[in-house]
Amino acid sequence: MEYEKICDEILGCDKKIRYVGVYDYGELHDKMRPGVESFLSREETELSLSQAVYRWSTRKKTSDKIGKPEFALAKYEKIYRVTVPVGGAGLILFSTEVDANVNEIIDKVIEIKNKYSE
Repeated sequence: MEYEKICDEILGCDKKIRYVGVYDYGELHDKMRPGVESFLSREETELSLSQAVYRWSTRKKTSDKIGKPEFALAKYEKIYRVTVPVGGAGLILFSTEVDANVNEIIDKVIEIKNKYSE
């Protein structure tokens, strides 16, 4: 999978996206929007991602009853954070400003993911 291109394309699809990371096969490929300061250190980002991977695995346990999860959205005081599955066990994790049209951005990110997953 072309992780750099995915990150670049997702960052380019909306100026309200702050951060994007693709976690796949135990590796994190990520980018921060130039000029935007991260709220988390690298270690905190990696810890947050490992927690997201765990939460995602628990969501899949009920998929036979309620369907496959398509994305997860959390709103914090300073950001929206979204996780989207990619590949077999990978995740796309991105954050946006709180004034973003997050549903529109999610649709764009899923389109980009589908383009690279085919």
